Amino acid sequence: MTREFSRHKPIYKQIMEHICQDIVRGVYVCGNKLPSVRELAIEVGVNANTIQRVYQELERDEIVVSKRGQGTFITEDEERINVLKEEMKKEIVQRFITDMMKMGFTYDEMLTTIKEEAKNGDSSESSL
Repeated sequence: MTREFSRHKPIYKQIMEHICQDIVRGVYVCGNKLPSVRELAIEVGVNANTIQRVYQELERDEIVVSKRGQGTFITEDEERINVLKEEMKKEIVQRFITDMMKMGFTYDEMLTTIKEEAKNGDSSESSL
């Protein structure tokens, strides 16, 4: 996961988002153990205190559970994971709508483009 971080958002939030995306995509499933603070800090290339904050924030959001002496685990509460998916989906859609409106597109234009792209198949494979 070693990566470049944006200067526009705190690193710990970027790492949190990455972990949440991995959960939504199924890389991590309910009950999976996350890497130790030290392991993830080395893998990502940040200070262990940053990862400790990531895990604390994820625990506060009830996405992970810390078990003393065992590590940090993805919650087994599938409903919480479903809520996370919905939150992330809405955030992406809201960001998309805001960006498109700033460029002057109408809702109808956005919907038409989305429908066309959906018909053309997997939009992740289409070129920009």
